[in-house]
Amino acid sequence: MPETLEKANATRVVIVEDYKLTRVGLKSTLNEYEHIDVVGEAEDADEGIDIIQKLEPDVVLMDLGLPGKNGLEATIKLKESGSKSKIIILTSHERGEEVIAALGAGANAYCLKDISPETLSSVIKDVADGACWVDPGVSSVALNFFPKPENVSLIQTTEVQDARAQLTERELEVLKHLVKGKSNTEIAKELIVSVHTAKAHVCSILQKLCVDDRVQAAVKAIKENII
Repeated sequence: MPETLEKANATRVVIVEDYKLTRVGLKSTLNEYEHIDVVGEAEDADEGIDIIQKLEPDVVLMDLGLPGKNGLEATIKLKESGSKSKIIILTSHERGEEVIAALGAGANAYCLKDISPETLSSVIKDVADGACWVDPGVSSVALNFFPKPENVSLIQTTEVQDARAQLTERELEVLKHLVKGKSNTEIAKELIVSVHTAKAHVCSILQKLCVDDRVQAAVKAIKENII
């Protein structure tokens, strides 16, 4: 159900989760952060879609295992309807197929439910700012879902070398972190640089690899053996 009181300048969040205890816990925990405001909640996909279309939140926390329509179907429905809300899948499902399917459906992030509150709050902020994120707990599983080719032609090898040559050493380092599903904030901490600098490196990587987002960059890096 939607809320009436909202924090000024905070990221507006709607939670779609069928377990009430989990939903209430998430709402209580996230509302402790000044930059997050849980403005609505729903216990199934249909209710969630209705609330999201009415409130147009910045970010949606979407469970996969919902009654009736699942979270994947709800994500597809929202994207088809033109919703601008960023969607974070928050689930206990760890299969590579589910991760790839969710991202392919338009989800902006994939998190496991054992994520720490601090990390989740950071992911919400990054996703609201336009980033994509994959939980390190499933990133390797998801990437292993893509088969590695046994033979690579000379043309393919040249294309990989060209793609790698376009990237600086620091960009290759950042790309490795993207493959691990790390956010801009986490990359900045790893490289001891500002978040602004980390974002700049990511933007440069996306441009050079001719991809639209971080997930596509990570997938391309693995499929084409760039790193």
